[in-house]
Amino acid sequence: MKIKKNDKVIVMAGKDKGKTGTVTLAIPKENKVIVEGVNMRKKHQKPRRGGQQGQIVEKALPIHVSNVMLVDPKSGKPTRVGIERKNGKRARVTKKSKSELV
Repeated sequence: MKIKKNDKVIVMAGKDKGKTGTVTLAIPKENKVIVEGVNMRKKHQKPRRGGQQGQIVEKALPIHVSNVMLVDPKSGKPTRVGIERKNGKRARVTKKSKSELV
């Protein structure tokens, strides 16, 4: 999986198509990522203690990694990610502008 935590991505498919956000959590075993502000669901939470009130909590659910693309830092458009060897180390590189991702 070539998308990591803190990457800026754009959603390419689904009900949130076109939205951008940063990856808050990557789940490589399931090929899913959680993107900030995308795929939000409301959860009704019961009160835990006597004086506490119930509430509705909004939570971001995972989205499949095939439905998101990395945003090119130079152009701001979606791009694919490649891996190149630089000084004996692997480096993630955008396909559009060939710029290295940190």
